[in-house]
Amino acid sequence: MRVTFASEPATPAHPNEDFVGATADAAVLLDGASAPAGVTSGCSHGVRWYSHTLGALLLAELTESTEPLPEILARGIERVTSLHQDTCDLSRGDSPSATVVMLRRTGDRVDWLVLCDSVLLLDTGAAEPTVVCDDRLNHLLKPSRDRVRALEPGTPEHAEAMREHVALVNECRNRDGGFWVASTDPRAAEEALTGSVPAEKVRAVALLSDGASRLVDRFHLATWREVVGMVDRYGPAELIRRVRRAERSDPDGKRWPRGKPSDDASAVYCTHLNGHRP
Repeated sequence: MRVTFASEPATPAHPNEDFVGATADAAVLLDGASAPAGVTSGCSHGVRWYSHTLGALLLAELTESTEPLPEILARGIERVTSLHQDTCDLSRGDSPSATVVMLRRTGDRVDWLVLCDSVLLLDTGAAEPTVVCDDRLNHLLKPSRDRVRALEPGTPEHAEAMREHVALVNECRNRDGGFWVASTDPRAAEEALTGSVPAEKVRAVALLSDGASRLVDRFHLATWREVVGMVDRYGPAELIRRVRRAERSDPDGKRWPRGKPSDDASAVYCTHLNGHRP
């Protein structure tokens, strides 16, 4: 398997809370969930610590184990929880969290897992790639998010709407009827979207954090097929470059209302999954 990737923080001064890693037979992408400004957590560790610690554990497990991906993810969440459960208050529901995308080639199969709203694109040569994204988060929080985005940042009304939005996120996170993300509860792994396909049918696979996928699902400046063609021809860094160009053209979010002017952006592109390029 051949892997290329690019990952970039939202701004040069901002630590990148995404994690990307790969071996000859596996790739992992995690998108750490940043807390809004002014929101505290019962955990003394940062989001970057969480996403990078869990990501490294998952990648190591993928190189050693052929177990189902949800089992590997559940064990990884348990191990990270054990690293800070004695020093942090993990009972408040506001501990660091991350989305997860996992890809593994085992023999003649390609297995994948997607937890929360990062994106996996599976290119089998059809007219359109298969798009895998757990969009429960977006459906649940859209009314609250739209209210925040409609208000002027820095106003009391915006601050109050943001507090209500954060409370709703905490209320819905990792609960039945809500959305699921990697944090402290290994049961989240059972809620991930998973699949397996013959390696011979896969031309390429792309893993995208929502900071990279926003060129399609937020800005509507490309199709998923165009994204696959773009990263195939020019590499993942080109996708991020075009996202940044769009963000700079709309710094105040008037054309494309969004929670962050810029976000950490990561893209992974995997080919030769059957030992050769179709």
